[in-house]
Amino acid sequence: MAEFYRKKKKKCQMCAGKSVDYKDVDIIKKYVSNDKGKILPRRITGACAEHQRHIANEVKKARFMALIPFVK
Repeated sequence: MAEFYRKKKKKCQMCAGKSVDYKDVDIIKKYVSNDKGKILPRRITGACAEHQRHIANEVKKARFMALIPFVK
């Protein structure tokens, strides 16, 4: 008999008190995929909807300021 395990739901790091700023490249890189440079979805990052939009805007600012590349 197969047993199914539910994955523990990730907590939003920003709701817990951590901040994401476009100038902090190390944190921004955690929210961008390695191979193509795409912004990771909510189900992977664990961010709530409000903070996922904030993360997307910060990633876009960092790309525009040439802190991270648009494509790898």
